[in-house]
Amino acid sequence: MIDQRNDRRTMLFTTLLSFVVVFIMWVDPFEWGVFEVLLYPLRLFVTYVHEMGHSLAAIGTGGRVVGFLVSPDGSGLARTSGGNSIVILPAGYLGAALFGALLFFLVNRLPRLAHALAGFLGVFLIGFSLMFARPDESGAPLALVLGVGMGLLMLLLAWRASFFFTQLVLNVLAVITALNAVLDLWYLTRYSDATRGIVQNDAVQFAQRYAPLLPASVIALIWAAIAVGMLALAIWWGVWRPLRRELDETLERIAEREDAKRGLWD
Repeated sequence: MIDQRNDRRTMLFTTLLSFVVVFIMWVDPFEWGVFEVLLYPLRLFVTYVHEMGHSLAAIGTGGRVVGFLVSPDGSGLARTSGGNSIVILPAGYLGAALFGALLFFLVNRLPRLAHALAGFLGVFLIGFSLMFARPDESGAPLALVLGVGMGLLMLLLAWRASFFFTQLVLNVLAVITALNAVLDLWYLTRYSDATRGIVQNDAVQFAQRYAPLLPASVIALIWAAIAVGMLALAIWWGVWRPLRRELDETLERIAEREDAKRGLWD
């Protein structure tokens, strides 16, 4: 029982610290500039996860992946063949949101499996990148470098890092991925005509094919609401319920001590 309480307290502290780290990196209140440098590869990784979502949706619906790429400006493109496009098109943004929410939930509900989770993620990213990552239009193999680099980092965490540091890194990665997915969708609600060259964005393609009566901005807003819901559920089940349990147990112990004191005086 004591070990479970200690695990919960450590997990809650790690989660709170991860939100503080993400906030400082995002806002850069000290104007150091170094956080912008740190956020850049993480932002590119969110694009990687976005394209990975399209790719996995294609595979999951019976299609195949021709390849996917990530460009230095933060854009990306997944080329797939076959599959169900009604699933594939939203799977970029919603896949990134799901990746962040699910990773956040698993790290916080199963903190002792942090090393195993990092190891699995590392092997998966390396294997997926070697199979499907392709150079961008300039010939830069950025998607491959991102996937293999992040995969090696995950393996290093699993091999050498402490549980606390591994949980912190995974939490930061989860929060940044989920929040970026939501913010990207919010951007899309205001700039629904955004394109990558001649390739229209996912919301526009989805609206043209499956919801011609709805503007692309409304499609993006619906996806954003789903993404927010995923993150909210992850926070509820991963953090709030354990926190409430910790508070209930603390109040019970206080009540028991008060009862014991009254017993001594009676």
